[in-house]
Amino acid sequence: MSTVNFSVPEDIKVLFNATFAGQNKSAIVADLMREAVERANSKRRSHEAYARILESRKTAPTITQAQFRAAREEGRP
Repeated sequence: MSTVNFSVPEDIKVLFNATFAGQNKSAIVADLMREAVERANSKRRSHEAYARILESRKTAPTITQAQFRAAREEGRP
């Protein structure tokens, strides 16, 4: 297992220690780091998907409002 050293504001340290008193703080920090990595990866994937959608719209066929309205009406029962 690796050791990580980093600085945090004193008020966060105090709150963290009070909140997680009596618990395995290394495991808690590891879980928080894992969640942060997952959140960052999810955000990256979302941005990539958004960029792909925007890129595909550049070559997507366009229709007029009248064509859209007609297709919408045609699809109704």
